[in-house]
Amino acid sequence: MSWTPQGKHLIAGEWIGGGASFRSEPTHGPAHDFAVGTVALVDRAAKAAEDAFWSYGYAAREVRAGFLDAIADEIEARAEAITEIGTQETGLPALRLQGERGRTTGQLRLFATHIRQGDYLDRRHDAALPDRQPAPRPEIFLMERPIGPVAVFGASNFPLAFSTAGGDTAAALAAGCPVVVKGHSAHPGTGEIIAEAIHAAIARTGLHPGVFSLVQGGDRHVGAALVQHPLIKAVGFTGSVAGGRALFDLCAARPEPIPFFGELGSVNPMFLLPQAMAARADALGQGWAGSLSMGVGQFCTNPGIAVVIDGADADRFTAAAKTALEQVAPQDMLTDGIAKAYRDGKERFDSRNAVSPVLVTQSTGRKASPNLYETTAQAYLQDDALGEEVFGPLGLIVRVGSVQEMVRLAQGFQGQLTTTIHMEPGDLADAQTLLPILERKAGRVLVNGFPTGVEVVDSMVHGGPYPASTNFGATSVGTLAIRRFLRPVSYQNFPQELLPQDLRG
Repeated sequence: MSWTPQGKHLIAGEWIGGGASFRSEPTHGPAHDFAVGTVALVDRAAKAAEDAFWSYGYAAREVRAGFLDAIADEIEARAEAITEIGTQETGLPALRLQGERGRTTGQLRLFATHIRQGDYLDRRHDAALPDRQPAPRPEIFLMERPIGPVAVFGASNFPLAFSTAGGDTAAALAAGCPVVVKGHSAHPGTGEIIAEAIHAAIARTGLHPGVFSLVQGGDRHVGAALVQHPLIKAVGFTGSVAGGRALFDLCAARPEPIPFFGELGSVNPMFLLPQAMAARADALGQGWAGSLSMGVGQFCTNPGIAVVIDGADADRFTAAAKTALEQVAPQDMLTDGIAKAYRDGKERFDSRNAVSPVLVTQSTGRKASPNLYETTAQAYLQDDALGEEVFGPLGLIVRVGSVQEMVRLAQGFQGQLTTTIHMEPGDLADAQTLLPILERKAGRVLVNGFPTGVEVVDSMVHGGPYPASTNFGATSVGTLAIRRFLRPVSYQNFPQELLPQDLRG
């Protein structure tokens, strides 16, 4: 199925072009022109979303669930075209795009099932106590309610699962909140075809067209206008620390501050304990190399740092990781800008005297090759730059002198999306010492695994203390993500007929 983008915005059911344009930069295939977003379009989309909220926010759960299922159906109906434009724009292989499409439709359907069950409403009831002394107690109900229109910023590294109809959008729609998406300029065609699918689902289910809008491209003024618009009540974002922090600050500085759910940066450290290293240092080195280079290292859960106790086992681990990474061919990164940032990150490591190269390669243009370095715990703790994320296949081995020094190093890490312990039964006592520290540092703690690959399930947390995310109590993956866009409301002394339908007996 061949498909050519219109190059337009979708604003409350209307495809709008004209004005300034930008050209896509595909890794292969034709480039296309796309209209540039404006502050006026943001205003129009936000007002339409607010208008839609008065019907969509109060619609029955089955209506919203049916809408999510319809979006999944419409995405699958465009499967081949999505893969074609997605691979052209991002350079990601077809199998990766197909898997990501399945994850996208799977989470839409998971959220539909979840809201049908109703547990997310957290319904509570305290019966009246009319005879209580010294004063009677009224009857009180509680239920979670949607907050209003939500802004979502598309992510560069996941054109489907974290973008136009990705986790943030799906969660907001499941909660009952209309969405305005600011599309990512790295994959505007992919964003448009997904918007087409949502548009078709809106028509199919008879919903207000303002329930979803897509604003393409645009400079920082457009993004700023979106998060500062008085009708927007929350923001979902996946991207850089610098960009996310700037938007977070704008949200906080509004006359009415709003929550900013940003996923920003993480190096996802692994801690390899002595018995595990003695038993399988070679296999651990090979496994780490595979996770580190997967998708050219362009995963937010990429395990960029391995902490090992210095010695022969650490040497074996390092040699195995180096050998495996040497076999990885150069691959296209998502954008020229991301490729340049990767090269800049490598130069930062090259310039440190306390950092020793293990494998150094040269990356040019949009292609990237793996790089591997090592340092000591003392040097790492004295140089904050070594803890900054390098988005790409670059790994750092930190050698410590003992488990005690490993614990001290763990205490010095910033907030992370994930932390990992590699252990054998004989490492249990050391793991028990590490765990209280690691669970304060991350939203997900793994044992004997690699963090790339995030399951979309009820029990998943994809978030963590700053700078991994801006709200440590939230997740952007899994059904708990829906609660970011809800707030509790108590209903006191209500007659049954006035209660929301979901609270009536």
